Amino acid sequence: MFGKLEEIEEKYEELEQELAQPDIFNDQERYKKVSKAHSNLGDIVTVFREHKQLSQDLADNQEMLNDSDPDIQEMAKMEIAEIEPQLPELEAKMKLLLLPKDPMDEKNIILEIRAGTGGDEAALFGADLYRMYTRYAENNKWKVEEMSSNTTGSGGLKEVIASISGEKVYSKLKYESGTHRVQRVPSTESQGRIHTSAVTVAIMAEAEEVDVNIRNEDIRVDVFRASGPGGQSVNTTDSAIRLTHIPTSLIVICQDEKSQHKNKAKAMKVLRSRLLQLEQDKAKAEEDATRRGQIGSGDRSERIRTYNFPQGRVSDHRINLTLHKLPQIMEGDLVELTEALNSHFQAEAMKRQGD
Repeated sequence: MFGKLEEIEEKYEELEQELAQPDIFNDQERYKKVSKAHSNLGDIVTVFREHKQLSQDLADNQEMLNDSDPDIQEMAKMEIAEIEPQLPELEAKMKLLLLPKDPMDEKNIILEIRAGTGGDEAALFGADLYRMYTRYAENNKWKVEEMSSNTTGSGGLKEVIASISGEKVYSKLKYESGTHRVQRVPSTESQGRIHTSAVTVAIMAEAEEVDVNIRNEDIRVDVFRASGPGGQSVNTTDSAIRLTHIPTSLIVICQDEKSQHKNKAKAMKVLRSRLLQLEQDKAKAEEDATRRGQIGSGDRSERIRTYNFPQGRVSDHRINLTLHKLPQIMEGDLVELTEALNSHFQAEAMKRQGD
């Protein structure tokens, strides 16, 4: 590990020298590239230098234990006792910083929420989850743009697709994909019995045109008249778009905009992200090969997380974490959950790297 860190520090210093050259500002493209590379290495170099300095201080104090002056020896012992616990902590931090970065972490996302088992109650919880993620996005100063939705008369959401853009959105929400289970007494339940429903959530990195190449001949475009809940007409022109990606049979429908052009642009954005997700799934041998496998079927038995309203708790089954703060979480306070998930999966990656 330390040999690798020496190489990184050397590269960091080379980039620093390049940034110090006055003529680099004449080539803005080059300046941005070098500046970003320098910034990306900054954290790990800072920790490595701190570790080197402390290691040197430790060696110096160990040498001072041989001094004839008892006061010097006592001071050295105190310094050693202070330094020794810090070194393993810094080494763990360096190992974490050496993990390969997920290239998707910086990307915006497409969020998809679908009601699964549980009928109207599942749709109502789908609306609750959408509100939860929207609040979390607001807390992070991210932008949410609803792209498509299918509502129920009771205010539920059978399905909603939205784009969320901002700083490192994918890195914070990538572990939300899967089946979310809710246990609560529905407002329509006169006997006070607890019902269990399920909603599937998919988090997909928003794909750019450079990420996914879609050939025109692989797309079938159908245009039709948009309609609202219960068949109610919301548009008098053929502006709704259905895109079918022929090689994968993926279908995307977008009808929220009055403009056919805008609906097609939104549908293409969703389709690109779904195709990128498929490519990612295939690339990860340890995970399911398809997006369907990733998010589950919405069946009660498959779940990553349970929201138990009578007990006011949320449990994430992948990391055995239970938090008794359900009201705050439903208001978008997801920091503790997302940080715990990131720490867990980073630790798993470190273990795999050590094997």
